[in-house]
Amino acid sequence: MAISSAKVVVMGSGGVGKSAMTVRFVKGKFVAKYDPTIQDFYKKQVECDGEAILLDILDTAGQEEYSSLRDQYMRDAHGFVLVYSITSSASFDDCRTLREQILRVKEKAGEEIPLILVGNKSDLDEERAVSDEEGKALAEEFGCLFIETSAKEDINVEQTFMDLTTKVLEEEAKNPTKPAKKSGGGCLVL
Repeated sequence: MAISSAKVVVMGSGGVGKSAMTVRFVKGKFVAKYDPTIQDFYKKQVECDGEAILLDILDTAGQEEYSSLRDQYMRDAHGFVLVYSITSSASFDDCRTLREQILRVKEKAGEEIPLILVGNKSDLDEERAVSDEEGKALAEEFGCLFIETSAKEDINVEQTFMDLTTKVLEEEAKNPTKPAKKSGGGCLVL
């Protein structure tokens, strides 16, 4: 079984739970206290269609003062996790700007970039400001996957990264400059 890697960038406004999701996926634990991230790197090996994939995950800053760092790491990314909090309309609205920035940096205005739109904090449904339908509609507009998660309750966090990994492999298989990798099976955390 060959080991290849995929670079994944987790983006979103400050306080939406990017780090909580990433740490839940990589380390299997929930970090309750909010400590603004500048940028953190993580590695996690998963299996997709019988192939070992090493995910290089970059958990990014949501604060605007670190936005200049974004272009550097977005260029090399294979896929993006775009996170908003279901309790914050502003963080949902920011997703549009972040996606535009991804398209600009990747220089792929009309092309598909592996992306999953994530409505995090689904455990706070009583504080919901963004409906599931709104999330689905924006994902449809973006032409990307959509999922709601709860890092706290460990709902759909692993599925988020597995779905994105599958999408990255599918896009890589379409790229004629690289050897095609089959997709269609499933992804497992190793």
